[in-house]
Amino acid sequence: MFLKSLDIATPTKVIREIKFHRGLNLIVDETVNNQTETGNNVGKTTVLRLIDFCLGKEAKSIYTDPENKRTTYTLVRDFLIKNEIIITLALTQNFDNDDIVIRRNFLQRKQALREINGVQYKDLEFEDALMAHIFPGITVDKPTFRQIISHNIRYSDLRLTNTLNILDGNTSDAEYETLYLLLFGCQFEEGNARQELLANIQNESRFKLRLERGESKNAYESVLGIIEGDIEELNERKSTLNLNPDFESDLNALNQIKYKINNLTSEITSLNIRKEVIVETIRDFEHQKANVDLSQLNQIYQQASALIPALQKKFEDLVMYHDQMLDQKAKFLADELPDLERNIEEKERLLESLSFQEKNLSEKLTKSDTFEDLEQIITQLNDLYQKKGEYENIIFQIEEVEANLKQYNNDLEAIDNHLFSDEFEECIKRQLRKFNKIFAEISEQLYGERYVIKYEIVTNRKGQRVYKFTSFNVNFSSGKKQGEITCFDIAYTLFADENNIPCLHFLLNDKKELMHDNQLVKIAQIVNKSNIQFVASILKDKLPDEWDNENYFVVKLSQNDKLFRIEQ
Repeated sequence: MFLKSLDIATPTKVIREIKFHRGLNLIVDETVNNQTETGNNVGKTTVLRLIDFCLGKEAKSIYTDPENKRTTYTLVRDFLIKNEIIITLALTQNFDNDDIVIRRNFLQRKQALREINGVQYKDLEFEDALMAHIFPGITVDKPTFRQIISHNIRYSDLRLTNTLNILDGNTSDAEYETLYLLLFGCQFEEGNARQELLANIQNESRFKLRLERGESKNAYESVLGIIEGDIEELNERKSTLNLNPDFESDLNALNQIKYKINNLTSEITSLNIRKEVIVETIRDFEHQKANVDLSQLNQIYQQASALIPALQKKFEDLVMYHDQMLDQKAKFLADELPDLERNIEEKERLLESLSFQEKNLSEKLTKSDTFEDLEQIITQLNDLYQKKGEYENIIFQIEEVEANLKQYNNDLEAIDNHLFSDEFEECIKRQLRKFNKIFAEISEQLYGERYVIKYEIVTNRKGQRVYKFTSFNVNFSSGKKQGEITCFDIAYTLFADENNIPCLHFLLNDKKELMHDNQLVKIAQIVNKSNIQFVASILKDKLPDEWDNENYFVVKLSQNDKLFRIEQ
């Protein structure tokens, strides 16, 4: 499949029509290389990017700085979006017809154009549709369409400096393995399944590490055993709790009894004090009656009688009256004692009863467990069951991951038994011998040196085997990397044609001015006589004389006539 044309247009006006042909196709920057005009940003690399864009590259690659993805060329972006620019790429088998026509724009969502031969595709469908139209014989999911055509499109720094490792930095050795097995014609239909298995093994291994958090499954099982023992112990304590359902009411009753006992004790104390006072008073009365000085009282009475002759009462009468009065007082007080003693006895009996009740309730409350005790045990159990569930879940997930890893590794081993068999390895050797014959011939024509591709079976950090392809100089000299890359791309196209392997016949190259004129001339000689379309961007003042030919120029740009003609 060749490039036939690339058109840049608005819905009403054509801005650029670029026609391609077999052999050498040059995108020339005619800017004079001086201090005031550098030749940068005229759009020569953008032509390559637009072709790549039509083949599935994201739109932002056209208007962002490749070295700083956050830097946007707003002038270009706004022009492409506001003017609804449409990029049309025509591909052809023999330049007689437009076999595949791809149309894209830079709008978003429903306004986005992703059209192949008049059929609009959704974003996720577009790459698969390109694969179906351009490589209808390739039905595998891996490698992807973008991976297959990666060596045909070289304008990024990565692809300008690497011959084989030209995908993004996250690409695994297994992905490169699948890609180059396909490119070299070693049929391996399980490449997609193998990549998925390797990716699954990697993901499961990472997940297992996160689950274990630095500990093994055995460690979690040991901790789980301790937790289960703690749960059993707490359940036993819970089952033996002496819960008093009337705890609150019993506690209130005990408090009331204590209150009554306190009051009753005070009353009994007061009554006893009164009793003692009465008894002491009666005793005092008796003492007063017995201790009266009758002789002295008689003398007082006689003196009074002398002074008062009419005194009617005798001394004896007065003494009798005094004693009777004391007896009356004592009797009055003594009459209260029986009731007082009876009252004290009753209250003491009541106090004894209350004390008995107090003792029983105190013992009952002391021996019983409260609901707070139960709640504390339940809280501890909840925490332990939560941890138990967490650890059981971790153990379950680890076991599930281990089972998955075992299955994935078994499946991988079954595939690898074929992939790394002597028969399959012999296929690789046979195909590389064919390719290296062409590769060495092309590189010898360009540099007088011979480059070849070799392979090794390497084991990665996870113990998985992969075929690793590398290039090297047979003469063991440093050589020229850009020359090696160009030789590889040309050699591969010739190899693919000889072995009926579907491939693109166009090679997009940037910065060819970095190569020596002699090599550039030889590249033109090789591609012009081969079934190859070599599209290169280059500064006009860096062109070798043999390349300075209008027949090779497909578009000429300058500071005064940039690709999108935004300034015009």
